[in-house]
Amino acid sequence: MDSLTQIVLGASVAAAVVPAAHRRAALLAGAALGTVPDLDGLVIALLTDDPVLRMTLHRGITHSVLVLPLAAAALWWALRRYGNGRVAASPGRWFWAIQLALVTHPLLDAFTVYGTQLLWPFRPPPAMWSSVFIIDPLYTIWLLIGVLVAAFAGARQVGGRALAVGLALSTAYLGWSLVAKSCVDREADHALAALGLADAPRFSVPMPGNTVLWRVVAMTPDGYVEGFRSLVADRGPMQFAAYPSDVAALRANAALPAVRRLAWFNHGFMGATVVDGRLQLSDLRMGNEPDYFFRFTVAERTAAGWAALPPTQAPMARDLGATWSATWARMWHEPPVQEAADRPAIGSH
Repeated sequence: MDSLTQIVLGASVAAAVVPAAHRRAALLAGAALGTVPDLDGLVIALLTDDPVLRMTLHRGITHSVLVLPLAAAALWWALRRYGNGRVAASPGRWFWAIQLALVTHPLLDAFTVYGTQLLWPFRPPPAMWSSVFIIDPLYTIWLLIGVLVAAFAGARQVGGRALAVGLALSTAYLGWSLVAKSCVDREADHALAALGLADAPRFSVPMPGNTVLWRVVAMTPDGYVEGFRSLVADRGPMQFAAYPSDVAALRANAALPAVRRLAWFNHGFMGATVVDGRLQLSDLRMGNEPDYFFRFTVAERTAAGWAALPPTQAPMARDLGATWSATWARMWHEPPVQEAADRPAIGSH
């Protein structure tokens, strides 16, 4: 999630469990601890200029639920041992404040589609529960209000109540996002089965800033299909458009380290295009056709065959203002049903 959300989540959970007299201190400590896991991006940027490594190393060791509890316990012990009076005065509550401020960060990140390595150093594909967008005001606003009220109220009872209400409403919103995702997945399953893609690998993800409009992508033998579903506006079956991918070029380069790492990180949801003799891979999870946030050039075609290139990242050409305008309009209006003759054929080039 975005930094503001992680700050107010860390502040909320920390301040909610400490004694009331410690609440303002816990707000600051929780805000700082909620930010710490994402500082790995700064370290990674200093260690490598490879954009594939920068993307896939992020949300690794500093987001592991096997590592963070140990780091939190070590920090708690140090604060208690070396003179933080509040921690020494209420060690049990501060133990859980520090634990929750750190561990809730990767758990919330896992609700997005980016990919969070919750079990690092083990290497299952990163968790991507993809039920909320990376920035969602309807999740963040309740936490922010609770933190602001608690900061002004200090030790007064209203501060604790505001934090509790903020956490309850934000958690309920996460629960709703899972229900919404389930509804979309059910509709997508029916539509994809009708297209002969019942067993196709797929994912669903909300469009920016909401949980009303969703995007579904399914992989096909020679590309992928993309469809949208508004839980408010849409009534008929989901419609999907087909897009080609150069699967032969992708297969020929599958053993390259950059390609293998991307395929692990994004669960194989990649589109492949050959541009001026160079293989460009798009992460289909973030963005939508034809613009994606992450596009990497990884190989070039030579007289002797394909040769690896140092990965480079292509800039994104998306107009974010236009994207949000289109998203807002699509949330409330179902498009006309495409005639079969006008719809791209599944797997067509």
